Amino acid sequence: MPHISHKGLELPQSAIRKLVPFADAAKERGVHVYHLNIGQPDIETPAGALEALSVKAHEMAKNHGVLEYSHSAGIPSARRALCNYYHRHGIDVTPNQIIITTGGSEALQMAFTVCLNPGDEIIIPEPYYTNYNTFASLCGAKIVTVPSDIKTGFALPPMDEFEKYITPYTRAIMICNPNNPTGYLYTHEELLKVAGLVKKYDLFLFADEVYREFCYDGNKHFSVMQLEGLERNTILFDSVSKRYSACGARVGCLVTRNSEVYATAMRLAQARLSPPSFGQFFTEAAVDTPQDYFNKVQKEYVARRNVIVEGVNKIPGCFCPMPKGAFYTVIDLPVEDSDHFCQWLLTDFSYNGATVMLAPATGFYVNPELGRHQARITYCLNINDLKAAMKCLEEALKVYPGRLPVAKKAAAKKPAAKKKAPAKKK
Repeated sequence: MPHISHKGLELPQSAIRKLVPFADAAKERGVHVYHLNIGQPDIETPAGALEALSVKAHEMAKNHGVLEYSHSAGIPSARRALCNYYHRHGIDVTPNQIIITTGGSEALQMAFTVCLNPGDEIIIPEPYYTNYNTFASLCGAKIVTVPSDIKTGFALPPMDEFEKYITPYTRAIMICNPNNPTGYLYTHEELLKVAGLVKKYDLFLFADEVYREFCYDGNKHFSVMQLEGLERNTILFDSVSKRYSACGARVGCLVTRNSEVYATAMRLAQARLSPPSFGQFFTEAAVDTPQDYFNKVQKEYVARRNVIVEGVNKIPGCFCPMPKGAFYTVIDLPVEDSDHFCQWLLTDFSYNGATVMLAPATGFYVNPELGRHQARITYCLNINDLKAAMKCLEEALKVYPGRLPVAKKAAAKKPAAKKKAPAKKK
């Protein structure tokens, strides 16, 4: 029998979706599952964008009758529309600096493939979005993490901590802002510090800014594309999925002013022929969504966030920091093993015929032990469902056999001996 490739076997399992079979089984038993594990918004997709997509599809059928390939970099009018969108956010780029991709994930894969050699290292604050692992593994690169602390809301670690992990193999620093999974929003001052390190060592700066519109409490988003002197270093990843509540559109983009990176990424774009046309039709209209839509969405997410933060923090032994952006947070739980607890919720527990699905945080760390008492929560459900989910979580922790007493939990969370930075090779 043919064997699976070593690379295939080394691909990590999704920390977000690995418990789906247990959720499916719970539903088959008649248990209602509140999905707090995945960032699938229930906010309505902008009606104008959907209407424009319908009109475009009708015109195409009437005039041509063929759904053609688009340009490999994306439909020119869609790229121009994206340029206008970025301009409104203080980011000046041209259509020839944008490659439209099949979701933000393809943009990540393209950049990692183009910029990283086998053995190269990417420094990322942790916890971090688990799927970065997959794309790093595919190109033979290694993720090196700098831990952030839940007690500070997962603020950016000091730059001297980053610098300890830089080796001759370091090729890039990557940030997600606002952050998935923590909800932390990096400030302009923090990004300037990152920029200084990028310049000092001449690294790539990868930036996932998918959640740009979701910043709360008067906080503003600052893009890495606005950092001066990093035109050849910076690569932006973006997506329409969460911004316009259109995860099924599967359209994202890679944005860079580095002409060499762009030209090389275009070889991959041409090899996969073109991004999805219908998704591009939708995107071209969606970028003109009025600010009033986002004002209402932000207000709704703030209310949902507050339900989660208040609900978690009133449960004995739990802690939830206050997210400043996106719609995720990582919470502390009084449990011995978050993987076991999250699975137990789906296999052995229900309250009033319902249970809650979380994403164990072990998959968001290089060292799973750092997430052993944590889970990621998304607040993409309506407020009533979130309140019911918090009640489920509270009741579950009352009866969970692996619950830690508060004193024992405090002892379990004592910081381990600081790991040594990789030795610098001469």
